[in-house]
Amino acid sequence: MKDLLRIKSLISSEIETLLNQQVKKEAYSSSVYLSMASWCNRNGYDFSSDYFFKQAEEERHHQLKFYKYILDMGGNAVSPEITGIKQEYNAFREVFEEALDQEISVTQSIKNIYARCMKEQDFVTMEFLNWFLKEQREEEYKARRALELFEVIGEEGTGRWQIDKHVGQIKYDSEA
Repeated sequence: MKDLLRIKSLISSEIETLLNQQVKKEAYSSSVYLSMASWCNRNGYDFSSDYFFKQAEEERHHQLKFYKYILDMGGNAVSPEITGIKQEYNAFREVFEEALDQEISVTQSIKNIYARCMKEQDFVTMEFLNWFLKEQREEEYKARRALELFEVIGEEGTGRWQIDKHVGQIKYDSEA
């Protein structure tokens, strides 16, 4: 029966595995951002806390998009177990450095899935992934801009307060 279902699936077992790994990466990212939001909140960075809560919501949304896509293609979507989430950070800047690293990691993972789809000529999944590639362009941009605030504003005096205040105002306009 499993082989019969696989024949009816629009994705290969290899692509299904990669997509399920991406589900886990998105869930992990969401949990990391929740942890960052909590840390920022505990340390008085309310605007940054709100920023990371929004990021956590977005990652959860991405997780569900991948999950539903796997199901829609006749695959078996797996609900991931997430562990090992860092809860403490040494500095405000470290939070944003790790956020950028997280976004770069997610982008690379999606690019790897896309490359595998190209090899298999899985044009349907490639088309699905295009939305995520555009989204990652925006996410990396915002993460870089947030980190750049530390250089532009500086952390001395009221610098961290100013950075916190400006983080939520970062926008990306792909049409510019």
